Amino acid sequence: MRAERSHAPATDERPGIKCVVWDLDDTLWQGTLLEGDDLVLVPGVRYVVEELDNRGILQSVASKNDYDLAWTRLTEFGLAEFFLCPQIGWADKSASIRIIAGELGIGLDTFAFVDDQAFERDEVRHALPQVSAIDAVDVDKVLDMPRMRPRFVTDESRKRRQMCQADIQRKRSEDESPGSREKFFETLDMCMTIRPAGELDLRRAEELTIRTSQLNTTGRFYSYEELNDLRDSPDHLLLVAELEDRYGTSGTIGLALIERGSDTWLVKLLVMSCRVITRGVGGIMVSHIMQSAKRNGVRLRADFVANERNRMMYLTYKFHGFREAAAWGGVVLLEHDLGTIRPFPHYVTVRVDER
Repeated sequence: MRAERSHAPATDERPGIKCVVWDLDDTLWQGTLLEGDDLVLVPGVRYVVEELDNRGILQSVASKNDYDLAWTRLTEFGLAEFFLCPQIGWADKSASIRIIAGELGIGLDTFAFVDDQAFERDEVRHALPQVSAIDAVDVDKVLDMPRMRPRFVTDESRKRRQMCQADIQRKRSEDESPGSREKFFETLDMCMTIRPAGELDLRRAEELTIRTSQLNTTGRFYSYEELNDLRDSPDHLLLVAELEDRYGTSGTIGLALIERGSDTWLVKLLVMSCRVITRGVGGIMVSHIMQSAKRNGVRLRADFVANERNRMMYLTYKFHGFREAAAWGGVVLLEHDLGTIRPFPHYVTVRVDER
């Protein structure tokens, strides 16, 4: 995986922006579509859109406009391909952003909204205070905003839009499938590969700890340098998981950090990408770690630190039979006797590279 450093890491304590939602009239282009103006793109906006896409930041549209006319114009400008789940109609902008967030499956606190109208920005701020509202006059400053500057830009970052487009198509196929969800999963030909992290995985591994709060067991952030040290440590095991199916690859979707003692292993961190959790693969890494611990004849424990969004990871541990052993300072220590280990789902081929 080829990767290059982006700008300096953001110092803003809020999470990095994952999706920018654009207004159209007098924001993305100059002029008003329905008034018959001769529309031209705002100077520099094409570069902003393309560079955000290059950085792995998704984009969409929330515009009060005629859908067919607006989409035709975006296509003519050569920008339509960049916008996922566009909401072009007459709904409130906040309602449109909620729909986009739901369809993309990412948190509203990672959204930014660009609009030339103070009323529209204020409506979004009032209804969705977690969304960052940006005046369209500042479009030339967007790329330099700290939350728009991931520390690394990887090949996987550059493919994020295409992977999300595959997710959308996958979801449509599921909605149209006449059978159960499990039957649909059986048609996907899913394959998960679990292996020790290599040096080229570390940029994506760092990104997972930064970008993922909902499916993160402790919320801890690990830098590239820290992960590299842990990867080389004989007392730790750093695992990554990759997923692919008949729609294509989802890239690196899981990360686990295990502290290996002589008689006890401790799962210090378990992270799963929000994009794949609905595909019934969330517990595979847990089962794999349990199987490995049992083969090595050690006890297995796991740290869990609750936040307002990661309860699903606690339930994943509980579903696999972990019980609470102790708690201190906000950390819950879970443990498992490894007597019963849930098998991998039958609809996923799991490949384990022990190296």
